[in-house]
Amino acid sequence: MARFRQIETFVSVATRGSLSAAARAEGVAPAVIGRRIDALEARLGVRLLVRTTRRISLTFEGSAFLEDCQRLLRDLHNAEASVSLGGVKASGHLRVTAPAGFGRVHVAPLIPAFLDTHPEVSISLELTDRITDIVNENIDVAVRIGTLDDSSLVGVHLAENRRVVVASPAYLARRGEPRTPDDLAQHDCLTFGSYGNQARGWQFTVDGSVVSLRVPASIECNDGAVLHDWALAGRGLAWRSLWEVGEDLRRGRLRSVLDDYAAPPNAIHAVFPQRRHLPLRVRTFIDQLKNTYGNPAYWSG
Repeated sequence: MARFRQIETFVSVATRGSLSAAARAEGVAPAVIGRRIDALEARLGVRLLVRTTRRISLTFEGSAFLEDCQRLLRDLHNAEASVSLGGVKASGHLRVTAPAGFGRVHVAPLIPAFLDTHPEVSISLELTDRITDIVNENIDVAVRIGTLDDSSLVGVHLAENRRVVVASPAYLARRGEPRTPDDLAQHDCLTFGSYGNQARGWQFTVDGSVVSLRVPASIECNDGAVLHDWALAGRGLAWRSLWEVGEDLRRGRLRSVLDDYAAPPNAIHAVFPQRRHLPLRVRTFIDQLKNTYGNPAYWSG
């Protein structure tokens, strides 16, 4: 503690230009300040300050040491601020992006409550299925589903995401239920075609390995909500995420098939640029996402 007090005192004297000014700022006698500087120089074995009756100047070593000490104190202040919520309010503008379908259902509805709790924050929400360059586009938080390929970004795990093959009861009554992924060749499949990640095909676990299967498409669309609606209307089988069709499965509007071949789940992440100290508005928003999605009751309706 004494060593840290000596450093604080040295910075105060160096930036204020005198022992008396530093003493007044701290509310102690100038002699106390002088003794701390003497102890610091004795411990380091170098002169940091040249003191005369008229002024104080830094030695070469003192100038270099001052820069390091100021950085140390600044880092300490930032570290304390990054974890301290007492008396500190989230404020400023927050830019968020999320996949269009997921964002409409699971991000946008959370924002009003967040703003009610943090009225000094404003938010821009961009819903898009393109992979945004969050650094160059000044995005604070991106919600992403699947594998994170950019090692320059930091990802916080929010929840698991599982995909299932679904169809309406009417379709299954009419066409029968596929028993293996190979049976999909005899069915009407609703696909993204060559768009996005599903261009690789639908993924299944076969003999312990994950395989991608290009299924025959009866209709293609690059909007997942349209594929979902077509599946509800009995037009065919769709490979959809549980976050999208979970309620339909619970209510019997859709049924899942090929569950024994389901691929391992991927993850929903909050992604942000690597920063030493995230603004409080970013941290609190990520915390809200994590607390919401981490609650099993949220996904079970």
